[in-house]
Amino acid sequence: MIVGAIAIAVAAAMITTSILGSSGDSPAPPSTVAGSETTTLLEGIPQRGPAMGTPDAPVTLVEFADLQCPFCREWSQQAFPTVVRDYVRPGKVRLVFRGLHFIGPDSEKALRFALAAGQQQKLWNAVDLLYENQGSENSGWVTDELLREIGGAIPGLDVDQAFADMPTAAVTAQMSAAEDLAVGLSVQETPSFAAGKTGDGLSLVNVSSLTADGIKPALDSLLGQ
Repeated sequence: MIVGAIAIAVAAAMITTSILGSSGDSPAPPSTVAGSETTTLLEGIPQRGPAMGTPDAPVTLVEFADLQCPFCREWSQQAFPTVVRDYVRPGKVRLVFRGLHFIGPDSEKALRFALAAGQQQKLWNAVDLLYENQGSENSGWVTDELLREIGGAIPGLDVDQAFADMPTAAVTAQMSAAEDLAVGLSVQETPSFAAGKTGDGLSLVNVSSLTADGIKPALDSLLGQ
C-alpha cells in the first residue's frame, strides 16, 4: 500500500468516489504548458491507443490512475521517465494506461482528452503533459484553453479532431473497460499497477514507493533479471 494514496470505492461495478479530502496541496496550473521534455522522452516509441511500447514486449505493466490524482502525478514525475528509458524503450515492457475518473468532472474531461489523443496514437504524450500541468482538484483547471495548449504541444496531434472524439462512444467504451478491469482486479487506490507476462493474466503489484525503485523489483522479477 502506498501511504497516503487515494482510496476508491467500488460500487455497482463503477468506481465513483474519492476519500481525498483537501485539494489545497495540489499545485496550481501554470499559465503556460509545462513539460517540453515529454516529446524527447517518448519520441520514436510506438503507441497504439492506451498502450506504449513494442507489442511483443515480454512484460505488460498497467497503470490505473486519475489525471487529477496528485500521487499519480508524483509517480509520473519520479518513476515514469526511468520506466520509459530502462524498460519500455528497450522493448522489455509494454505500458498500458487505464484511466479512472472518480475525483470529479475535471478527471473525466482530462481523461476523455487523453483517450481522444490515443485515437491518434498520442495518449501517453497527453497523459504526461496533463500531469505536468495538473491543477487543484475540481477547480475547473481542465479548460478547453488548457487542452488546446497541451494538444498544440504534442507533435502531429490534430487538436480539433481530438476535441471531436472526446464525447464519442469509442472513448466512453475505453473508460468503461478501464473501470471493469479495475473492479476485476480489486483496485483500491491510485496510482495502482498490475503486471504480468504479455498475453497472460495480470496481478496487482505492491509498489513500495512512487519512485522507480518502487516498481523495478516487480518488473525485474517478471523479466527474470
